[in-house]
Amino acid sequence: MRYAGKKMITMFLTLFAVTLFVFLAFHVISGDPATSMLGTQATPERVEALREEMGLNDPVLVQYGRWALNFLKGDMGTSYSYRMPVSEMIAGKIPVTLTMTIMAFLLMVVISVPLGIYTARHAGGVVDRVIYMINQVIMAFPPFFAGILITLIFGRIFKLFTPGGYISYEKSITGFIGYLFFPSLAIALPKAAMAVKLLRSSVISESKLDYVRTAYSRGNRTGDVLYKHVLKNALIPVITFLGMALADMIAGSIIIEQVFSIPGLGRILLTSISNRDYPVVMAVIVCIAVLVLVVNMIVDIIYGLVDPRISVE
Repeated sequence: MRYAGKKMITMFLTLFAVTLFVFLAFHVISGDPATSMLGTQATPERVEALREEMGLNDPVLVQYGRWALNFLKGDMGTSYSYRMPVSEMIAGKIPVTLTMTIMAFLLMVVISVPLGIYTARHAGGVVDRVIYMINQVIMAFPPFFAGILITLIFGRIFKLFTPGGYISYEKSITGFIGYLFFPSLAIALPKAAMAVKLLRSSVISESKLDYVRTAYSRGNRTGDVLYKHVLKNALIPVITFLGMALADMIAGSIIIEQVFSIPGLGRILLTSISNRDYPVVMAVIVCIAVLVLVVNMIVDIIYGLVDPRISVE
């Protein structure tokens, strides 16, 4: 419980630091939301009056404190650009980004775990070498480049999906999942390649330890030793990697949403940054940060349960 409590405190402190840093950063960069809102009607008098109305002339820390208190009360503010509650704007975007991230994670696990175990059991073989070379290539692909290749191959050549033809989950769940499969695959492939390499190395290292030789000396078969003894310890570093990969996937979905024209949190975030729409930017940043921090906390707790030494440390 103490371990979980410390992680909770760390999560809240990190969230505070992230929101404060982002808030300060957006007040340092050039651009004025009042000017953006007024457009061609932006005279100095009107800009100043609108800034006063929006509270933009207050000290930055006062603005941050006001925003934080309202956010804790459940009020995410009103969009400067659309003049509507931010909560309404992002409510329909969260399921899109979250679904794509979960699908990417599941694809990564489904691809990497069997391949990692197989290559470890057949280390040095022809298939192992081929998979190793493919892994090295895929690991070098950033998600956006993988997305472009997938769009070209599966969208343009094989026509398995229509690039840009996003289907809302409100219209068709099957169409929604079907369209998100390929963006999720683009996010998953580089991480899956890394996970295969890590799992392979971890299994091979564990297989050389004394307890494995003892298990074999007792007459256990190779499969029993692998699945009952080796994997339990070999998966410890892999679990940490998978948690980090899931957190990265949440952030990586921002880029992929642009490649595949998906109306998720990432797309609205970039649009709001361009428009200097701070309430929307802050709300999206908080949502993404909370998802990442919660995932990291859960992984740390699971890691502590799998390896009790972590709790002691």
